[in-house]
Amino acid sequence: MKKVDKETLKLAAQHLMFEMSDEEYESLLADFDSIISKMKILGEIEGIDDVEPMTFPFDVTNSYLREDIAGEPLTREDALKNAKDIHNGMIGLPRVVK
Repeated sequence: MKKVDKETLKLAAQHLMFEMSDEEYESLLADFDSIISKMKILGEIEGIDDVEPMTFPFDVTNSYLREDIAGEPLTREDALKNAKDIHNGMIGLPRVVK
């Protein structure tokens, strides 16, 4: 597994347009180290690959939800009528990731 270092975090923050202080980088590095050490411990458990992954700890039945019945879709004009910024028939959004 690749070691996560401060430069890797700075590069990721730059691409995601985050601004972080040196203290926040150090805190995040400590969190990564803790998580990776716990993952290594889990990887050492015998037979772990034979266990079926759990998606949710409880049996869930959603009897309160309505049936999913297809209806008439919105027209493009109706979908775009409240949009502030429209380009070529699509909603324009500010860039959040480089």
